[in-house]
Amino acid sequence: MTQSGTVLDNPTVPVVLIPIKDFRRAKRRLAPELTPNKREVLAKRMASQVVEAARPLDIYIVCNDHDVASWAESNNVNVLWVNQEGLNPSISGAVKKLDTNIDHVLIAHSDLPLAKSFAGIGRPKTVSIVPDRHLLGTNVLSLPLGSNFNFRYGQNSLSAHINETKKHGLNLEILQIPELQWDVDTPEDLLTFLKPRTP
Repeated sequence: MTQSGTVLDNPTVPVVLIPIKDFRRAKRRLAPELTPNKREVLAKRMASQVVEAARPLDIYIVCNDHDVASWAESNNVNVLWVNQEGLNPSISGAVKKLDTNIDHVLIAHSDLPLAKSFAGIGRPKTVSIVPDRHLLGTNVLSLPLGSNFNFRYGQNSLSAHINETKKHGLNLEILQIPELQWDVDTPEDLLTFLKPRTP
């Protein structure tokens, strides 16, 4: 396992998958702080930030919602329609639909408001993980395809993905990249993010 605070330049990743649920029902845990309309606006803004960070890579929005698909097309990115519910089944279904010539993929959450770039995240025969700032979740996951890797998003997904990597005998690197480690899931996340920063 290697750890790094910088992103190395390596054009291994041909495509980026960004799973997005229905914007209108996004971020329900932020309900104490934001109205449904404001949560929808926030979700779209963060998703747009992630899309821009992923350019010029080939981007696919993984969804099963027509409004999300229309939003993706308006942002000039591909839509990968899946019928499965839940993050892990959706990602698994999306990966199976990719061109068989694609041998590596990067998966990024859509709620990374500080995302700037995914350049260089990805090495041959290596699983690269950018955890959340609590070192519990998986904000970005880059991996080679064809290994029957089981996605383990959910509680303590970082540990679960590390174990899955070892199970398949793949190399592993944990990349602590601050702008990709900040996600917005809870009211505390939101309030901390909105708090004025001292120079």
